[in-house]
Amino acid sequence: MRYFHRTSLSPDDTLAEADRHFAGRFQTVTSSARARIFQGAVGTITVQAEPEGGHYTHITVSTDQVGESEADKTAKRFLTLVHARADGRHVARGAY
Repeated sequence: MRYFHRTSLSPDDTLAEADRHFAGRFQTVTSSARARIFQGAVGTITVQAEPEGGHYTHITVSTDQVGESEADKTAKRFLTLVHARADGRHVARGAY
């Protein structure tokens, strides 16, 4: 599955958030300036953060699993947390 999100967080802040979020359950396989690959028992998650249109960052999160898998839910939860960090009014809801 592949998900996209546009945020006001910088690419560095976005990837730092990814490092924090996935650290407990996933091992960092690859780390570069604009991407991370995390691997765990439930699958592989790739996070890319690219500057877009001046003050925005385009985030692409992909998993090697089908929708509603554990890896997929973890990836969606990450995007929800990024949204909440960028916009303090956003409340993270859902069972991901």
